[in-house]
Amino acid sequence: MSDPSSPDDARRTWEQLLRQMLGEDGARDAMEALEAGGFDPAQMAQAAGLPGDAAGMQAMMAQMQRMMAGSDGQSVNWSLAHDIARQTAHQGGDPSVTAAESARTVSALSVADLWLDAATDLPPAGGARSAWSRAQWVEATLETWKRLTGPVASSVSDALATVLTSGDGALGGLPEGFGGPGAGDPAAMLRGLGGSVFGLQVGQAAGTLAREVFGSSDTGLPLLEGPGTALVPSNVAAFADGLDAGAEEVLAFLAVRESAHARLYAHVPWLRAHILGLVEEYARGISIDLERMEESVRSIDPSDPDALRAALSGGVFAPEVSAEQAGALERLETALALVEGWVEDVTARTVAPHLPHGVPLREMMRRRRAAGGPAEHVFSTLVGLQLRPRRLREAATLMASLVADGGPEARDAIWVHPDLLPGAEDLDSPTTFVARREEQGRQDAEIDAALADLLDGGDGSGSSGTGPTGPGSSGPGTA
Repeated sequence: MSDPSSPDDARRTWEQLLRQMLGEDGARDAMEALEAGGFDPAQMAQAAGLPGDAAGMQAMMAQMQRMMAGSDGQSVNWSLAHDIARQTAHQGGDPSVTAAESARTVSALSVADLWLDAATDLPPAGGARSAWSRAQWVEATLETWKRLTGPVASSVSDALATVLTSGDGALGGLPEGFGGPGAGDPAAMLRGLGGSVFGLQVGQAAGTLAREVFGSSDTGLPLLEGPGTALVPSNVAAFADGLDAGAEEVLAFLAVRESAHARLYAHVPWLRAHILGLVEEYARGISIDLERMEESVRSIDPSDPDALRAALSGGVFAPEVSAEQAGALERLETALALVEGWVEDVTARTVAPHLPHGVPLREMMRRRRAAGGPAEHVFSTLVGLQLRPRRLREAATLMASLVADGGPEARDAIWVHPDLLPGAEDLDSPTTFVARREEQGRQDAEIDAALADLLDGGDGSGSSGTGPTGPGSSGPGTA
């Protein structure tokens, strides 16, 4: 077995590592430059924890090759994302759900559906009621994270490869032999590296979320492709610890929220596609400012994966947001706020007769959503997507106004068609939304009546010579 503290063995270890990345000539030149500057291979090998035996070195090289080889043509290395997400979710422990926890969770979700029947006409979502470990949450939601982050990652990875491989770019092109013998197209290698970096980041974010979420609906995004409800008992218990409300009451409250989300997405058939479509609309408009990117990467060594990873993590390669994209993001944030506002209103009315701490639990959830968490900041950096709606209180006020004016049916009716959804301007003045909607309906009815009158051979007045009446009408005989 080799001894990594031996100077000769340590030097061979570092040469092998550099050869993998830079090729034969590049590795030799790099080692000569390092040693000329006082580099001690044995000391650095020990400090870096490099394996001294051949099997360990081979395993490490295989891992590096995996990072450098790319993502099988995908914009994100999803295999790496999956592994990192599972590892991150397991940090601090991820105990399997016990039979008692599962039974208690399924019972809470069943009761929640019974309670919700009194607050909304939307029927139960159907599908399974489940208790998940954190790892199970990762497995159930990763497909949607692929859809959310993949298009953005593709644009950024391609732009990164363009900048680093261009002969007249910021780095003057990559060194000859970059990647080692038989490494193939350097641009493809860099796209693969970019895909691995994004996979690493998405995996870390998804895994971190798995340690924070209560169920499938915390982000407001429709993470499940089919109907069903689920809670993560370990996270629910951690949240309940230290609250004035008892653990069973907290579980019941969160079960109602989870079931309300599931009802909405299950019985508003266009809603999931609408929200994910807004994300894709944003992604389709991605454009990378290559000049800005070149300026950002001038000090980065393209053969150093850690430097590229740090740069990507810090948002160095964040895409420029156009006016069209900003509009898509505003509509997305408004839609997510409306979803959360609806769920909050329905939940509050549902739990009021049953849970004595319903009001403080509602306020606790508001503060929790406003604060966000580390995983959300990562997604904001990578995708430009705010997972938490910023206008929750306005949306909740709007929903309460609809109920006050027309009952729960009026609140639920906003989901009839995407064109009828309140917009950002409606959230600016939620208490007058009903009056504005009624006025718009009256004006539309007058226009329809006038068109019908014209088609019937009349003068377009909408009535027998008297013209439309009411506020805003000009009366007969006026232009």
